[in-house]
Amino acid sequence: CRKTLLSRFSTFSTLFRMTIQETQDAIVEDFADFTEWEDKYAHIIALGRKLAPYPEEHRTDDNKVRGCQSQVWLHAELQNGKVVFQGDSDAAIVKGLVALALQVYSGQTPKDILQAEPEFMKKIGLDTHLSPTRTNGFASMIKKIKMYALGFSMIQQQQP
Repeated sequence: CRKTLLSRFSTFSTLFRMTIQETQDAIVEDFADFTEWEDKYAHIIALGRKLAPYPEEHRTDDNKVRGCQSQVWLHAELQNGKVVFQGDSDAAIVKGLVALALQVYSGQTPKDILQAEPEFMKKIGLDTHLSPTRTNGFASMIKKIKMYALGFSMIQQQQP
């Protein structure tokens, strides 16, 4: 029985103990089990279905990701020095991409988020297999994630 990220990490809290690089390596390892792109897409959609329900009060224009063809929301809070993200989308595959981004970046420090690029996208081939609009939308998600991290980093620097 093969174990995937979906089964290894039933909640994102498990991932909070991993570094960004360890999480990206686990994603690459997870996707290596799939040889067909149809299976990879199905897995991405399954990851999206496992996202926690997104609170209605966070479906605001401020939390909306600009540059996505689908509707995408990202909300962030700083908890104990780490950025915790919630996200959602109205499109199944994009929701899966949100789940992947949250697995990598949620529960990490602002500094670590700002320093880490989503290398897993290239390593698993998503950079060449997603449509240009989805690729641009994912880049917009990462930009928003990094903007949240930058804001929280500035807040941390101002604290005594």
